[in-house]
Amino acid sequence: MTSRIPRDSRLRLVRPRPLAAAPSAVNQRRPRRAAPRPPEGTPAPAELARMARSGLAAAARVARWADNALGPGKDAATIDGKATLSDATADRAASDLGLSAERVRADWDTARLAGLIEVHGASARPGWRLRAWDRDDSAVLRGWVALFDAWSLAITEPADEEPATVAEVVSAMPQVLSFLQLSAGPVPVEQLLDLLAQRVTELRTERCEIPYAAGADGVSGTAALAEPADLTAPAEPAEPADLAPLLDWALRALASVGALTCGDGQATLTPLGSWATWVKLEQICVAAQSPAGNIEQAAEDMLRGCAQLRPNAARSEYRAWLAARTVGSAVTELLVAARGEDALLRGLAFEALRVVGAPAEPDVRAVVDEPALRPYALLWLAEHDGVDPEDAHEVLTREEATWLWVDTAAAVADHGEAPMLVRHLESALQPTVPALLNEVRAVGHPRTVQVLVALAAAHPDPALAKAVRRAAFQVHTGGS
Repeated sequence: MTSRIPRDSRLRLVRPRPLAAAPSAVNQRRPRRAAPRPPEGTPAPAELARMARSGLAAAARVARWADNALGPGKDAATIDGKATLSDATADRAASDLGLSAERVRADWDTARLAGLIEVHGASARPGWRLRAWDRDDSAVLRGWVALFDAWSLAITEPADEEPATVAEVVSAMPQVLSFLQLSAGPVPVEQLLDLLAQRVTELRTERCEIPYAAGADGVSGTAALAEPADLTAPAEPAEPADLAPLLDWALRALASVGALTCGDGQATLTPLGSWATWVKLEQICVAAQSPAGNIEQAAEDMLRGCAQLRPNAARSEYRAWLAARTVGSAVTELLVAARGEDALLRGLAFEALRVVGAPAEPDVRAVVDEPALRPYALLWLAEHDGVDPEDAHEVLTREEATWLWVDTAAAVADHGEAPMLVRHLESALQPTVPALLNEVRAVGHPRTVQVLVALAAAHPDPALAKAVRRAAFQVHTGGS
């Protein structure tokens, strides 16, 4: 007479592993592309890193002071939790370093943009780049490129300019920088102004703007909309004279971060600025050669195009996609994609946000309270704070880890193969299948039933498959 009680050995999970990201649906090898060489005359990486260290020496000095003077359990660094130094802290740093408070604030902002300082609430701590500053040239160059990417924050834009026009100029400046890089020498500011106006006009045309203005009789608002609009009318061209103050602001901001120099009515990229612009152009060219043309896609389509790539190739695509966009708009697009129903895109979106790095921190921290994004955001923040990726899962509660396990399983079920889903069992924290099923039922993930049904269909062990099917039925009917 055989027992009807399932043998425990069949329902025990083996080799528990830390939570892992959803595997790619397809692992395809891509032909290896030869590493491109920078333009002739570009200094060696070690020389570029020396230039970056020299340009950021003052910022690194303030960052090291903050490392010693501020942090958890020490004096507060900020007054509003938004990385603004309090007067007392700025005065203290000025006294300790022999600088003016204004100079300290400027160096503090530079250090923060370069990732040398990380601000969390009212405390500050050194970024990982500061720890590697003296020994790792790549960390130094990445810090300088982060500052280069954030040039529009280096100097406040003119107060009397429309925010929409400022945004257009920021979006158009990559083309201006590309022209400077390709020119490989001084370029008259008037020529740059004409180029900027052309690019802004193109941006307005691409948006198909419809002017919203008062009619000839002075009627505005709803009455003005009563007349049919001419949708074929071209967008209002940008006038160079109107953009001159904003170009001056952009050039001064780029000069302040060390990307270019201005004088005698001409602008010239520095070796660092030329190298960084070339790198971004190269990233764009790599993406343009991909079969899916990911650089031109919206975030969701770009992530789908990267789902079939190996991790290194996908990261290259992320960098190229990001290089063609402003950081703020790119992060917003990625988080919108992460909120969708496709769990695989959720995981890939946060992989892309890892490539963004420190500039994405405020937006990632802002979504921590969203249940669907919370586990991913907590892991991202832990890794950003220096926790080893292998240990980052320890920041999650048991419930959050189980929710993430179900979400990752949903990605595998939708895009992977049956053996992948079976192997995914090994990444669960629970020691036995019954314990896993109990916690999966309680976590309330919207895809729980589909995941359990797919797992039951894929698993070769009849006893385990039966237990999983029963759990799926109980979740479906609301039973226990």
